[in-house]
Amino acid sequence: MYKIDLQFTSVMPIPISTLFVGLNGLIALVLSYLVVTERTRTRIWHGETETDIINQPNYLEHPNPWAAFVESYTQKSVITKTADDGVLQRRVRAYGNFTEYVPLGLLFVITLELMRSSSWILWLLGSVLTIGRVAHAWGLNITYGPSPGRAFGFFLTWLVYITGASACVYYGIVGLLS
Repeated sequence: MYKIDLQFTSVMPIPISTLFVGLNGLIALVLSYLVVTERTRTRIWHGETETDIINQPNYLEHPNPWAAFVESYTQKSVITKTADDGVLQRRVRAYGNFTEYVPLGLLFVITLELMRSSSWILWLLGSVLTIGRVAHAWGLNITYGPSPGRAFGFFLTWLVYITGASACVYYGIVGLLS
């Protein structure tokens, strides 16, 4: 066993960032679950639409043991779909958009907390990012095309990007000049 000498280790707790990383991690898990559930219902394992899978082999023609198990489970426990209603594509994009925008938003919060900025800006950025991404995912999952949830989420995310980037530039310059 190794012992860590804390006398020479500088540990700065970042509880606000940690909270928002955890909350957004749980949201990502839910969005991922929605994608997996919809893939199971539609049996579209690769791609997002039936046209994406036309040239892919039918996994049920010669199923491996895992495919046979999944098919058996699906038939017993999941209501399957026979038509492509676009839900899978929307769920994939909701998860994709979440994973595209959240990391940089959280990086702003983490960086600013490490720079010891005011806690109000950390709470503001973390809360607005989380609310915005939930609103965007909800709007995208519920509605095909433009929706108030998507627009609200998009604009809140931009607010976080503008505010977070500006604050990071400010604290970076102040740190370099001091």
